[in-house]
Amino acid sequence: MTSLSPVIVTLQGNLMTPAAQFGRRLREIRRGHKLKIGQLAEKADTGVKHLGRVERGEKKPSFELIIALAAAMSVSPAKFFEFDSPQADPRVLRKQLDKFLSRRDAKELQQIQRVLAAFFDS
Repeated sequence: MTSLSPVIVTLQGNLMTPAAQFGRRLREIRRGHKLKIGQLAEKADTGVKHLGRVERGEKKPSFELIIALAAAMSVSPAKFFEFDSPQADPRVLRKQLDKFLSRRDAKELQQIQRVLAAFFDS
């Protein structure tokens, strides 16, 4: 039996695994603390190369590393899992709408425009 990892699609159309989401969030938090990757690696007692791979989503962090990273930056480990929903990003939504609308003919676009006008102008 195979387990599938949930993925999200980025604005560039790339797939992002949970490991990549974790790594992106880790990098955001590290940069927010104005730490260089080497400084965080030293504080968390891990290798710079390994931490770089975690930040790029190439490696999955162990539970122990997650705890060590959180302690090194004085944050809750839960902070690393606060992923932004791609559906909440207006750029992603616009891209999805553009793709949807690009497949419509003039008559359908007029209908869509009337529905949207009625919905938002009322």
